Amino acid sequence: MTADYDFDLLCIGSGPAGQRAAIQAAKLGKRAAVVEKRPSMGGVCLDMGTIPSKTFREAVWSLSQCAGGLTGASAPRLDGENMRRLPVEALLHRMQTVGRRESQVIEQQLFRNEVHMIRGEASFVDSHTVLVSVGEGRRTVTAENIVIAVGTYPASPPGVPADGDLILTSDDLVRLQRLPKKLVVVGGGIIGIEYASMFAALHSQVILVDKRDRLLEFLDRESVDELMQQMRRQRVTFRLGEAVERLDVTTGNPRQAVVHLESGKMIVADQVLFSVGRLGATSRLNLDAVGLKPDDRGRLTVDRQFRTEVPHIFAVGDVIGYPSLASTSFLQGRLAASYAFGVDPGPMIEHLPIGIYAIPEVSAIGPPEHELTRKKVPYETGIARYGEIARGQILGDDSGFLKLLFHREDQRLLGIHVVGAGATELIHIGQAVLELGGGLQYFLRSVFNYPTLAECYKVAALNAFNKLVVCR
Repeated sequence: MTADYDFDLLCIGSGPAGQRAAIQAAKLGKRAAVVEKRPSMGGVCLDMGTIPSKTFREAVWSLSQCAGGLTGASAPRLDGENMRRLPVEALLHRMQTVGRRESQVIEQQLFRNEVHMIRGEASFVDSHTVLVSVGEGRRTVTAENIVIAVGTYPASPPGVPADGDLILTSDDLVRLQRLPKKLVVVGGGIIGIEYASMFAALHSQVILVDKRDRLLEFLDRESVDELMQQMRRQRVTFRLGEAVERLDVTTGNPRQAVVHLESGKMIVADQVLFSVGRLGATSRLNLDAVGLKPDDRGRLTVDRQFRTEVPHIFAVGDVIGYPSLASTSFLQGRLAASYAFGVDPGPMIEHLPIGIYAIPEVSAIGPPEHELTRKKVPYETGIARYGEIARGQILGDDSGFLKLLFHREDQRLLGIHVVGAGATELIHIGQAVLELGGGLQYFLRSVFNYPTLAECYKVAALNAFNKLVVCR
């Protein structure tokens, strides 16, 4: 460590990217620290993002299974009205329990690796100095290298500010006060889709509004169609091609939200969840002091080594934009710390898994069919339906499917697309084969436990094989 600095590497933010950057620096024998303005380590991911939303999803899914009678004759039956009358605390309790436990795990990991944990809000003084503020207290910390991993916050609703009760953003859902009979979700991105499906499973009437004609355009179209079809069965109404002009609140008792669409339509609801993207949390970092300028959504631009325009200042995680996944943020943090100290860990892998924790789950890795078609890549599909798999019947999921895409000439695996129970776990079998350059023959030769969802790989491979044989 250069004697003039307090640390070799300082991470601003203790979410997935900041954690891994600091720990990687410590593993390299460097003196590392993280600055976190929240009461506990873990950042937005732990406090109100990935962990609480996925825990909420599991609680909702368990209750919906009871409501559908899939847990056995002795399970309590919950109709729609009883689902909505459930105390919100019953849904939030598990979120809080998991959050506390995960925070302890993160702090123990940082402590074991001798990473210094500094509480407070950070802002730049110069390119090597950060001011940390806690209440009235102030201290400066210097570092040879600095990693910006501050994450994001939700964009604000138009016309009426979010109040955590009637007008909500995704950050407000960890403190939800009541379950709505009618909910409007504005924005059909990953977060909007996930929460729309969760509230529908709780028997809320859900209307999802999005200005695009197609949702989740980066995904396989058949997968999105199946997801939407299953959500429609749960009484979700999609209003696509519609943009929100403004929000109003009625003065009656109880108050209600009024969503004004640009087309002139109005939707009255008990609650509105505004989910039209997130902004980089860079506005309070005093980036002018180091000559960095974020884009109009608060995001920072970096090179392949995650360096900003100031070579010893790195940025990782959601604050640099796509793919904005906790899973990739972990890797980005580790890579940035390695590059900071001249260690070449190799590039990021080409194919990154996508997981959407809706009800049902959706997961994918590799290009979708429409992208292969656009690039004129010859391919064949193999599909396995959960309804044909014993494990699918056991789980009560007869609508899910797994689709494999193979190159027609050399039978290499090109992509995997899954909709249904366990999709975000099931995807990793295909991921391993894809990254190792495997293909159709691997699945044809392999034996999978019975009954498992993994059998879908064998069935899908046989389906593709039969098509390829016919076409020869």
